[in-house]
Amino acid sequence: MAVPKKKTSRRRRDQRRSHHAIEVSYSHCDKCGEAILAHNVCENCGYYGDSKVIDVETKLDKKLKKKENKENKEKEG
Repeated sequence: MAVPKKKTSRRRRDQRRSHHAIEVSYSHCDKCGEAILAHNVCENCGYYGDSKVIDVETKLDKKLKKKENKENKEKEG
């Protein structure tokens, strides 16, 4: 059975692992040109390829309403 004779130093171990990092590849949305992760829905326009997946406008409306409600509660209380 193969057993190492000496302990591998942190430097030697880390030099070996220096090429193990994951590279993130970005692509651009066909509709709006925003940089997005590959194979993901565009957060800016809600499209994935040629089909609309997310209705971004209603999502923004919900965020704005939530923000307004929070501000109103702070003013009252």
